[in-house]
Amino acid sequence: MKRCILLFCAPLLLCAPLLLCAPLLLSGPAWAHTLAESVYPVGMLKPTDSQTSLKPGDMAPDFTLSSIKGEKVTLSQYRGKSNVVLSFVPAAWTPVCSDQWPGYNLALELFSQNDTVLLGISVDNIPSLHAWTNAMGGLDFPILSDFWPHGRVADNYGILRTDGTAERALFLIDKKGIVRWLLVNDINQRPDLGALVNAVKSLE
Repeated sequence: MKRCILLFCAPLLLCAPLLLCAPLLLSGPAWAHTLAESVYPVGMLKPTDSQTSLKPGDMAPDFTLSSIKGEKVTLSQYRGKSNVVLSFVPAAWTPVCSDQWPGYNLALELFSQNDTVLLGISVDNIPSLHAWTNAMGGLDFPILSDFWPHGRVADNYGILRTDGTAERALFLIDKKGIVRWLLVNDINQRPDLGALVNAVKSLE
């Protein structure tokens, strides 16, 4: 009789730990929120809060920034090789920024066909950018941190807002390091990808 009881109960005893842990295994750890749950609702902001003095025909200010891959990226390293699109966004973990950058993954092949690379820049620090881009499923272009000295590159481009974030801005720089096109967009809206694509295609 005892043997029968043990044979009957053994599978339940072996499965007990799994049964207790099942809710955790199905839902993941408590800290593993989805991107949508983690995005901070910033609300409506002043559309622009700075005035860049840069214009088409100006030499683009050079810079060196760290990427989330641990590399140092210098704008002038692309001179004579590739055109460069600089995409400044205001802040990680915010709604429009989390929508804008993943969309660029789809345009990278078109940029490449026009000898153009894309660099994403934010004033956030590396750990925050690393976590954010992973939550978005990864980005296929370099993500650079303009955290320290805080916002210096954004300031050199004339797009550092008074709250320490950057404008939502795009700069297209040709192989000679010259600004050929720029857009300081309403911070509350995603820039028109078509306008950027047309600007890239217009480069000789």
